This record gives sequence, structure tokens and C-alpha cells, in this order.
Amino acid sequence: MLEEPQKWPQPPAMAPAQETPPTRRLTARDFHPEVMRLFDQYVHGLIDRRGFLDGASRHAALAGTSAALLLEALNPKFAQAQQVKPDDARIDARFVEIASPAGYGKVRGYLVRPKAARGRLPGVLVVHENRGLNPHIEDVARRVALANFVAFAPDALFPLGGYPGDEDKARAAFAQLEQPKTREDFVAAAEWLRTHADVSGKVGVVGFCYGGSISNLLATRLPWLSAAVPFYGSQPPAADVPKIKAAVQIHYAGNDERINAGAAAYEQALKAAGVRHEVHLYPNTQHGFHNDTTPRFDEAAAKLAWQRTVAFFEAHLRG
Repeated sequence: MLEEPQKWPQPPAMAPAQETPPTRRLTARDFHPEVMRLFDQYVHGLIDRRGFLDGASRHAALAGTSAALLLEALNPKFAQAQQVKPDDARIDARFVEIASPAGYGKVRGYLVRPKAARGRLPGVLVVHENRGLNPHIEDVARRVALANFVAFAPDALFPLGGYPGDEDKARAAFAQLEQPKTREDFVAAAEWLRTHADVSGKVGVVGFCYGGSISNLLATRLPWLSAAVPFYGSQPPAADVPKIKAAVQIHYAGNDERINAGAAAYEQALKAAGVRHEVHLYPNTQHGFHNDTTPRFDEAAAKLAWQRTVAFFEAHLRG
């Protein structure tokens, strides 16, 4: 059962600059909870940049900084967080384009497999957040490959020119997508991965935020899917849950009211439908806790969630 989301203490808006050694990674606890709430709204398009700056200005003033600096501190730092380099000698990585007749026509994605692997491997579709295939999700795909799977990470923004290299521009472009077509693009990507020459035929999906929602969706759409691992993604309609044949492992952040509002009903529907599932809630964490490019990252929770994810895929995709 899900626990109650943890209540946050009341720290200052952000620790004054002189109290934060430059070598220390900022965490959510360095920011006032209201600032984190505003940032979540900003990231998901519920407020614009001005809305964040206006809302965070009071907390910034109390901490002796500016709202613009707060936002800069919260924005992703891709290079610092990279775990597996694109040219890592242990992997083969390339971009491919595939057909998507029911979607936008074509899908471009990042295909990664371990060099040392012999024979066919299970496939894992890696689904990004609401900014397209940015460097962080490419890095996650490489991590999946090093866990001895074939990873494929599509870019939903490909029909609009692909990930633009800027998170604000990516969010703006994402809002222009026709989601019915985009969802079909992900279905096509999963189908393509299943039949790839390097893939055993068993496929799972892992996704984050928007990608978590797509992971839930694919579980309802693809009866052959073996495993779905949504991280803090919105839940599918209860009426669709009985269609799920995959095993499902769900990860929730403790401090994520927006997503957790639908968690109990989803778990109840999974139980009623007899779907194999696990639900994990990580107390005192923020939505996005697995993303190690921003202060929302929680190292302990992310490590545990990733260990559980890999073990889940091992259990349901091998053999």
C-alpha cells in the first residue's frame, strides 16, 4: 500500500551562496518547498517562466538571492551528471529512424546495445520526460545497455525537428505535439524493438514523468509487453487496467501530490484485475527524484529505484 506522502520541513528558500560549498551538489532541501512546488508547475507547463519568477521572488529575497538564480540552480546540468559517455567503449550506440504509419510517419530514436553481448538480448524502451530526448535520457539508455539489454529511446519531438538543445524550447515544442499521433509513435517504436534482429522478442518499458504515463499506456495497449516500469507517471483509465498483461513496477515520489492523487485508485484497479505489480513510494523525495541533472535528484532513492528496475527486468525479460 502507498504510504502518506511525507510532509516537508520548512527550510529557507535556498541556502545563502556563502553557505553552499561549490563542490556540494544542491538538493531539494536547499530550497523552500514552495519553490519546489513552483518549479514542478513550471516544468510541467502549468505556469510559465514569469509565473515561476514572480512566485519564487519572495523566497529568493529572504535568502538574499534572486528568483532567476533560483531557477538557474534548479535547471538541468547535463554534463556534470553524465554517468556513461556516448563513446564508451562498452557500448554500440547510434540513431535510427523507423516507420510509424499511424503516428507522425517516422520516429527517430537512440539505439544502444552492449558490445560484449552474445546472441539476442531483451529490449527495453526508454521513454523521456516532457522535453524530448535530451542528454539525460540518452545517458539513461546507455545505462540500460550496460545492464545487458538492448535500449531504444525514441524522441517524440522528432516531427518538430527533434530535441532543440534547450529545455525551455523543448517544453514549448512539446506542447505543440498532437498526442494521439505521438502515442502511436511510441507504440510503433515498441513494436519495432520487439522484432529487431538483436532482440529476443521480450520487451519492457521504463519511463519518467511523461514517460511514466507512456509506460502505463503501453502496458494497456500491448498485450505482448513483458514488463512496464513507470516512474511518477500519470495513471491509465481504470477501465483500461484489465487489458494489462505485463508485470508492472511503479515508482512514486513521496512529495508529489499531483501524481500521487491517482495512485491508490490505480493500485486498487491493478489488484482487482489480477495484474502482477509492485508499488514503491520513496519518502521525502520530489517528482523527478531519479533525474540526476537537477536538485530534485535523491541519490539514495534513485539508486534503490534503479536496482529494483534492473532486477524487475531481469526477472520478467530473461528466459
